[in-house]
Amino acid sequence: MSRQLEDLDRIDRQILRILQREGRLPNVELARRVNLSPTPCLERVKRLEREGFIRDYVALLDPLKVHAGLVVYIQVTLTDTATSALEAFNDHVSSLEEVQECHMVAGGFDYLVKIRIKDMLGYRRFLGEKLASIPGVRETHTYVVIQEVKTDTAVAVPDPEPKAKSGKR
Repeated sequence: MSRQLEDLDRIDRQILRILQREGRLPNVELARRVNLSPTPCLERVKRLEREGFIRDYVALLDPLKVHAGLVVYIQVTLTDTATSALEAFNDHVSSLEEVQECHMVAGGFDYLVKIRIKDMLGYRRFLGEKLASIPGVRETHTYVVIQEVKTDTAVAVPDPEPKAKSGKR
C-alpha cells in the first residue's frame, strides 16, 4: 500500500521536518524531539524511507569552499520541441556536473537551468563549450545572481488538515 501525505500523522510529519534540517541527528535525539521512545521512532523513519517519503541523505557543501560561489540561471530555447529533441536535451544537460537544476517550463522558452560555477570565466566556458554544444539549442538568456537571499533544500511539510466536524447538534 502506497501511503500519501494525507495518511501521515503529526509525528511522521515532524520527523520529516526535522530530518530535512538535520539528517545526521541520532535516533535517540530525534525520538526525544518527537516524544517517542527510540524503537518506535526508528520504525517510523524506516517506514518513511520504504514508502519513499525520505529518498536519501546527503551532505550539503559550502559552495564557496568548493569554488562554486557563482549562481547563474539560464533560459534555454530549443529549435525543436518534439519528444525526441526534448529527451536528447534532458539526457545531455543531466550529464553536466555544473547543472544543479533543470526544469522544462511552459511559456516563452523551454528550459530554466540553474548552474553553480567559480566565476564568470567559468560561466563563459560552460556556455561556449558545454551548453552551446548541445544539439538543438537555439537561444539562451542568462541571469547572474548578485545575492542569494534564501537557498533551502527543505520541502514544506504541511500539518494535517483538520477533520471536518459533524453538523449534528
